[in-house]
Amino acid sequence: MLAGGSFSLTEACSRAARVQVPVVPSLGGPSSDPRTRALCELGLGAALDAGASYADIRIGDNRTQILRTREARVVSVNDNDSRGFGIRVLVQGTWGFAASAELSEAEVLRVARTAVAMAKVNSALQREPVQLGPAERNVANYSTPLRRDPFEVSLEEKLDKLLSLNALALKQQGVSFVNSELVIVRERKFFASSEGSAIEQMLLRVAPSFSITSVDQKLGSFQTRDSLTSPRALGYEYVEEFPWEDEVREAASEAAAMHTAASIEPGPRDLILHPTHLWLTIHESLGHSTELDRALGMEANFAGTSFLTPDKLGKFQVGSELVTVVAEKTAKGSLATAGYDDDGMKTMEWPLIDKGKFVGYQLTRDQAHWIGAQRGNACSQAESWSEVPFQRMPNVNLRPGDKPLSLQQLIEGTDDAILIKGDNSYSIDHQRYNFQFSGQTAWEVKGGKITRLLKDVAYQSSTPAFWSACDAICSAEEYGVGGSLFDGKGQPLQSNPVSHGCAPARFRQINVLNTGRQG
Repeated sequence: MLAGGSFSLTEACSRAARVQVPVVPSLGGPSSDPRTRALCELGLGAALDAGASYADIRIGDNRTQILRTREARVVSVNDNDSRGFGIRVLVQGTWGFAASAELSEAEVLRVARTAVAMAKVNSALQREPVQLGPAERNVANYSTPLRRDPFEVSLEEKLDKLLSLNALALKQQGVSFVNSELVIVRERKFFASSEGSAIEQMLLRVAPSFSITSVDQKLGSFQTRDSLTSPRALGYEYVEEFPWEDEVREAASEAAAMHTAASIEPGPRDLILHPTHLWLTIHESLGHSTELDRALGMEANFAGTSFLTPDKLGKFQVGSELVTVVAEKTAKGSLATAGYDDDGMKTMEWPLIDKGKFVGYQLTRDQAHWIGAQRGNACSQAESWSEVPFQRMPNVNLRPGDKPLSLQQLIEGTDDAILIKGDNSYSIDHQRYNFQFSGQTAWEVKGGKITRLLKDVAYQSSTPAFWSACDAICSAEEYGVGGSLFDGKGQPLQSNPVSHGCAPARFRQINVLNTGRQG
C-alpha cells in the first residue's frame, strides 16, 4: 500500500497518467526511453491528482572527477556519481519539493505525493501566493559545445599532464613545491513539466590549476603563486590548448621574485585591473547585489543582502558612463551557460547596468511580478536533482570599451598606477557595499611603464565609488573570462558555477592598503 491511498499500484498508475511527455529530438537521451517518459508522466500526473496546480520533474545524473598531484606523485583520484530525480509542485500558491535516488513507479508516486504534502504544510507559512510568469512549452535539447569529452580521456593521460606541469615547475629557479589539480564536472538532466515541456541537457565544466611555492631559507620567507587559469564550460581541448609552459614559467618567476619585492606605500592610487582579477570584484560587488531576493531581504546566506533595492531601479548611478554590465547564460565556455534553466525557460541576455545606471535584476519565473516585470530571465538553478531550484547567478559581464584600446596602450597612457593580476583574498559587507580585495601579483606602473613587482597590496572602496572611478576599459581583443565552480548560496548550501567576463579597466584614485603592516 502507498502512503495517502488505499488503492493498488496499478490503479494509482492508471489514475496518475495524465501528462504526455514529448520525445526530445536528436539527442537520444532519457526522453527517447519509453520507460523514463512513462515515469515522468506518472509523477506529474500523481502530483496533479494530489492537488498540485503545476508540477515538474528533473531526472539527473551528475559525475565529478577530481585528480590531485604534488611534485612527482599522485595525491588522490576521486570519481563520484550521483543519480536520481526530484519533483517540484505548486499547491495553494506554495512550493513543495521531494527527491529520491530510486527511479521506480512506486517511488515516483511516493515522491510526487510527498512533494504535494510538503507544499500543503508550507502553505501555513506562505505570506503571499506564488505567481508564475507566462508558461513556456519547450521541447528541446542542449549540450555544452566540446571537441573532446574529458571523461573519455584516460586517467593516465590526464595524470601525465598534471605531473608534466609539476616537473616543468620544479625545473624553474627558486621553486620548492608545486601541486596541480584537474576537476571535471558533468551534469546530465532531463526536465519535464505539467505544462508540456521536455528538455534534455548535458552540461560539462573543466577546471585545471596549479600552485607554485618558493622558499627562501636565507630570508626565512615563502611565497606562493597560483595559476591564473579559470574553470570553463569546455571539453578536454581546454586542458590541451592552454599555454601551460608560459604560465608555469611566469608563475615560478613571480613567486621567486616576491621574496624581495618592495612593500606598497598606502594611499590613493590609480588601479589597472586585469580580467584574471577583476572578475571576482564584479562577482562580489555587482553580481550578488543584483540578485532580487537579496535586494528584498529574502535571502542573506553567504553573501548578505543588497544596497541595490528596488527603489533604485532605473534611477541609481552605480558607475561611470563607461560601465555597462550584462547578465547572460548563453556565452560559449562560460560556466553558468545552459540552454534552459530549471524552470524550463530558455536562457537569454539582459542588462543589469547601462552606462552606469542600475537597470535590471536577476529573476526567476516566480520572482518577476515582485518588480512588475513580465517574465523572468531564466535564473532558476539547482545544484543537482536532489536540491530545490531557486534564483542563482548567471554569467555577469562588464562590456569591453567601444574604442580600440589594448592593455599596453592603457599602461602607456597611465602615469602612476598599480596593475593587479589574479584573484586572492577579499572581504565585503552584508550590503555588498564596502569591500577590500587583493590579487596574486601587483606591479607598479610609472610614466607609462611597468617598473617593479610590489607586495602587501590590497585596495578598499565602496561599490558605487569604485565603479564611478572607472575611466577606461580596454576593447574586446583584451576580453577575458574568470569564474568559479563553487558559488555558494542558500541554506542548506548549494554551490553553482558562474563566470564573469571583462577587459582590463582603470580606476582612478582608489584607496590602497599595505596588508603587511600592523597597527
